[in-house]
Amino acid sequence: MTTAETAPAAAAPAPAGSAPMPSMRLRELVFGAACAAALRAAARLGVADALGERPVAVDDLAAAVKTEPKPLRRLLRALTCYGVFTELPDGTFAHTDMSRLLREDDPHSLRAITLWCTEPWTWDAWPKLDEAVRTGHNVVEDLYGKEFFTWLNEDAPESAVVFNRAMTTSSSQSARDVAAFLDLSGAGSVADIGGGQGHVVASLMEKYPAIRGTLLDLPRVVENADPRLRPGGALADRVTVVPGDCRVDIPVRADVYVIKNILEWDDESTARCLRNVIDAGGPGTRVVVIENLVDNSPSMRFSTAMDLLLLLNVGGAKHTTESMLGRLTAAGLVVNDVRPVNPYLHAFDCVVPA
Repeated sequence: MTTAETAPAAAAPAPAGSAPMPSMRLRELVFGAACAAALRAAARLGVADALGERPVAVDDLAAAVKTEPKPLRRLLRALTCYGVFTELPDGTFAHTDMSRLLREDDPHSLRAITLWCTEPWTWDAWPKLDEAVRTGHNVVEDLYGKEFFTWLNEDAPESAVVFNRAMTTSSSQSARDVAAFLDLSGAGSVADIGGGQGHVVASLMEKYPAIRGTLLDLPRVVENADPRLRPGGALADRVTVVPGDCRVDIPVRADVYVIKNILEWDDESTARCLRNVIDAGGPGTRVVVIENLVDNSPSMRFSTAMDLLLLLNVGGAKHTTESMLGRLTAAGLVVNDVRPVNPYLHAFDCVVPA
């Protein structure tokens, strides 16, 4: 027999458009950092902002963003593999639905989130994920010698600005979905607990012109409240802004309490917050808890990644449906309904029993 006859047959190439072989898919996954870095580079360079509605040659795009043409083409080629930008037969590049989300002026922009999730500290923390899994503790305190948010605000001011911008963008976008989802007919007041800058309560007050609102969050957070809620703002005469920590006390009485994306602490902190809401509202009060879930969700890759990042930076966790239900019922709430708000948020509609 010849060498050709005895050699194992080569695997036939996968048909165009088919899923890659497991070995190739794993190779792609281990280079996930390259994709994240490419997205960060494109966002920092402003490539999506420089690319208009018409296809552009690489030389012209490179001049606009002040880069060398050849490495920019390599960056764009890598991103087109993931559907971010597209290369046309003539060698020009154009937008896709995903690349438009990297534009600063897009109403659904994810540029700030892209930058936050790829900030320098994340590249320090991700390699220590095995340590966090072994111990169950965050790794940031070992890396920087301080609790994450203390370090962020004291030692990484540029990253803190990115964080604030990302949270503002994310909150304002999801607030529209929450307001569209929630039916507050018949309620006279709503309190947004740990509500950041107040985008959710502002959106609900705009939807229901007769309802009064309250925003409660830490002093340094509410001092930068949504302009609609500040003195002279369109909603200022119907809102009360309360600086405070919901884990310590909630001096707020309302018909409906909304708690969105904050029950990611340790179990005791979560329990204290829920007990404080129950004490503040009393029997019959409606409590709506809105969270990302790491099960029963079409956004599993996104939510499980956030769950791991929480483990790394603050030692927190996202919830499964079961774990969220367990914490709510243990606190004394009766859960009447669980429904998706959008592809990445679920609402647990609860009541304080008589």
